Amino acid sequence: MKKITIAIDGHSSCGKSTMAKDLAKEVGYIYVDTGAMYRTVTLYCMRNNLIKDGKIDEAGLREVINDIDIDLRNLDPQIRSIEVSNNVSMVATIPFVREAMVEKQREMGKNKGVVMDGRDIGTTVFPDAELKVFVTASAEVRAQRRYDELKEKGMPADYEEILKNVQERDYIDSHREVSPLRQAPDAILLDNSHMTISEQKDWLMDKFRKASE
Repeated sequence: MKKITIAIDGHSSCGKSTMAKDLAKEVGYIYVDTGAMYRTVTLYCMRNNLIKDGKIDEAGLREVINDIDIDLRNLDPQIRSIEVSNNVSMVATIPFVREAMVEKQREMGKNKGVVMDGRDIGTTVFPDAELKVFVTASAEVRAQRRYDELKEKGMPADYEEILKNVQERDYIDSHREVSPLRQAPDAILLDNSHMTISEQKDWLMDKFRKASE
């Protein structure tokens, strides 16, 4: 089987990170969670007073964007908090932030043998990926999954607040100027609203085998 690049894009909280991580482990590929990269930048902004009154200090962020330590092996659990979720789309719409992250992502996947998930992997980061999957689920299902995940980790969670956040992020991600969230023409659509993790895993493994033959 040949080494390929796998791009898994989709809406927030649709389970694409779990799918991507499981597949990478199963086939011995590198896994890159690009959403965690944007969340890390967002948490940095929050902790360094670069977000004030709902606005980003873009000049200040531009000065440090290349110095922010993004270690995907040791992620701060706080990047999954609702506070970060409420700000991450705003940070991710900034063109120079996306440029910096895309450059890092392309470097990570330059030798193939990588599973990368995010919002623009199949359209912007790796438009020539051999396997592209676009994952979605209803906003209500995704909010419930996010709620359950936070509660399991012992973090505060309010379902209505999470649902509102999911809907707002869908709109922002789909309407941003740079690399908006959209399904690549050659991506395979997966609506996993009513699928178990095991079913998703089997579905993705089947697509992987076919793409790497």
